[in-house]
Amino acid sequence: MSVVPSPKLGQFLEQQRARVDRTLEKLLPGAEVVPNSIHRAMRYAVFAGGKRIRPVLCLEAGRLFRDNDGPLLPPASALELIHTYSLIHDDLPALDNDELRRGKPSCHVAFGEATAILAGDGLLTLAFQVLAESPDIPPERCLRVNRELARAIGTLGGMIGGQVADLEAEAKPPDARTLEYIHASKTGALFRASVRTGAILAGAGEGDLKKVSVYGEKVGLAFQIVDDLLDVVGSREELGKAPGKDAEHEKATYPALYGVEKSRAMTAQMVEEACGALAPFGEKAANLKEIARYLLKRTS
Repeated sequence: MSVVPSPKLGQFLEQQRARVDRTLEKLLPGAEVVPNSIHRAMRYAVFAGGKRIRPVLCLEAGRLFRDNDGPLLPPASALELIHTYSLIHDDLPALDNDELRRGKPSCHVAFGEATAILAGDGLLTLAFQVLAESPDIPPERCLRVNRELARAIGTLGGMIGGQVADLEAEAKPPDARTLEYIHASKTGALFRASVRTGAILAGAGEGDLKKVSVYGEKVGLAFQIVDDLLDVVGSREELGKAPGKDAEHEKATYPALYGVEKSRAMTAQMVEEACGALAPFGEKAANLKEIARYLLKRTS
C-alpha cells in the first residue's frame, strides 16, 4: 500500500507543487518556440510528474529567515530544472539505461538520445540563467548561490562526481566509504544545496546556515538510501519504473552492503539527526521536519 503524507502535509505539498509548476511554466520556453523539438523534450521531462521536493525544501528553508517567499520561487524552481536534467542523463543507455521515468517513457525513448542529451543540457543552462536573473534578490546572494550549485553539480563531491563513482563501483564489492561518497555526492549534494539556496537568498547568517546544511546533508543521504530500498522492495506501479535495476547492474547500495533492516534503521537515525539540527528554529521548522519524516516512509 502506498504511503501518503498526512492530510495537512499533503495539502501543503500540493499547494507548493502547484506554485512551483506555475513558475516553471513561465520559465520554460513554449513548445512552439523554435527549435521546437528541444523545447518539447524539455517540457516533457519537467512536467512528467514529480513532487518538487527540492524547490519546496528551498522555499521552506528561506521561510526560516523571511516571511515573503515570493522572490524565492524562480531560484527554487531552477533547482527542479537541475534535478530534471540529472534524471534525463541518468536514464540514458550509457548510464542507468532506464526506459521508464515516473511511469512514462524516458526522455530519450520519447524523443531520441541526441535530443534527450541536449534537453538535459538546456535545462541545466536555463537554471543558471534563472538564478542570475532572479529579481528582488541582492546580486551578491545570487552569485553565491550560483557557486553553491555549481559545486553541488560538479565533479568535486557533486552530482557528476557521484555518478562517476557510482559507475565505477558497479560489479565490485561495496565498501562503506565509497558508498557514502556516492550517495552524498549523487543525491545529497543537491539536497544540501537546495536548503542552503533558500537560506542564503533569505539572508541567513553563517551559524544558521550550518544548521540548515546539516539538515540538508542528512535528509539527502536518507532520501537516496530509501531509493536503494525501494529498488529492492518497491513495485513497478508505485515507482513508475522497473524495480531491481540496482541488483541487475550490480550497483553499490546500502541494502547490498548492510541489508534491508539495517538500512532502514540508518535512514531513521539520519532523519532524526536532521530534525534535531533544526531545533533552534522552533515551530518555523515544523514543515521541514514533517517533510523529512514523510520522505523516510515514502513508497515512490
